Amino acid sequence: MSEERKPTVEELLEKAKKPSKLALAYHPFYEGKVQVMPKCAIRGFYDFAIWYTPGVAAPCRKIKEDPDLSFQYTNRWNYVAVVSDGTRVLGLGDIGPEAAMPVMEGKALLFKYLGGVDAFPICLKTKDPDEIVRACELLEPSFGGINLEDIAKPKCFYVLEKAREKLQIPVWHDDQQGTATVILAGLINAFKVVGKNPKESLITLVGAGSANVRTAYVLIRWGIPPGNIIMVDSKGILHASREDIEKMKEENPWKYDLAVKTNAEGRTGDISEAFKGVDAVIGASKPGPGTIKKEWIKTMSDNAIVFACANPIPEIWPWEAKEAGARIVATGRSDFENQINNSLGFPGIFRGVLDVRAKTITDEMCIAAAEELAKVAEEKGLSETYIIPRMDEWELYPREAVACALKSIQDGVARIKLSRQELWERALTIIKNARESAQLLMREGLIKQPPPEEEVLKSMGP
Repeated sequence: MSEERKPTVEELLEKAKKPSKLALAYHPFYEGKVQVMPKCAIRGFYDFAIWYTPGVAAPCRKIKEDPDLSFQYTNRWNYVAVVSDGTRVLGLGDIGPEAAMPVMEGKALLFKYLGGVDAFPICLKTKDPDEIVRACELLEPSFGGINLEDIAKPKCFYVLEKAREKLQIPVWHDDQQGTATVILAGLINAFKVVGKNPKESLITLVGAGSANVRTAYVLIRWGIPPGNIIMVDSKGILHASREDIEKMKEENPWKYDLAVKTNAEGRTGDISEAFKGVDAVIGASKPGPGTIKKEWIKTMSDNAIVFACANPIPEIWPWEAKEAGARIVATGRSDFENQINNSLGFPGIFRGVLDVRAKTITDEMCIAAAEELAKVAEEKGLSETYIIPRMDEWELYPREAVACALKSIQDGVARIKLSRQELWERALTIIKNARESAQLLMREGLIKQPPPEEEVLKSMGP
């Protein structure tokens, strides 16, 4: 039997360009990706007297007496604001709030289809972190949660911390917590497959931006000894004696904190030194290929784990990592096995905290979601090419929702308490409704079919 041909770099690059080409045609075709639809019965024009004036005054008076009734008398319980200042959008950098809108709309689409959450893109015309926090405060009465998105570091850490302090609804930064949740889920199962104890292993994090900083904190909270983590930025390994440590303390205290508490052996040097003898490497840095080199992976321990999460091109191609000795490889791409994708986390996590009207999302809830996500994959059967569920295994979302809701109740931050069965049935019903509604609109032609891909790609040329 002949060995399956590996795609060439040129073929993979061309494949990576295809969604971008289609996006340029499909976005203006639909004039956006989300819309507002009624959810109440409209039997005739008389019903507007119930849903609007004069009838609406009655629930207004109730809510005035008890503001928490806004979660019961309105859709606030299911509203999430997707808030961005457009300063770090995907790999595009600071492109501004208007240019960030397609991403925030896309996020809202995923929220609805995967989690049944009604999310709204809110792109702010400010780069001031305190103004972003204040904007979240001003939005709070209308929403059940806030999803921060694509905000540059290090202010993203400040915004998350301050908004969490000030608001009585969940605030989440998906670039931090979402990435950390899915990475932890993947690591839990990857270590099971290779037969190692993660809490006795060395783990290197390549990149010290929002994703890996929060990943480090979540790993530590989960039980990885801080000293067993080695972090690398563009200047090399983080350690307490680096020349720029005082500058780091002033400009990025979160990164400084990790520089001081991680790397117990005091390892120094460039990125290549951070690979020697470690059990796992988590890349959340600049796109490759070539950001991570084969010769570095060859210096890792036996049964090495490599997560190359950069998009659209991973830090190293998966087959190159395997050729260099990695036993398990994950990327951020859907066309390779073991996709580490935030979309496996935030829809279900928000579904859960919204269903109990939680007042916050903690790192412990990230861990609860990660452990449930890992369990979903384990029950299906782990292997080197299957350590984490795929997005189309939709039962993972209500399961995550239940795990996060129960953790909210346990931690005393839930406004209402439901049983496990009630939470499961509620999440299942809401998510199923969102999916079936979209499919119904497409069947009925109320959501039009897009132009054929072949025509679009042909019109754009090579």
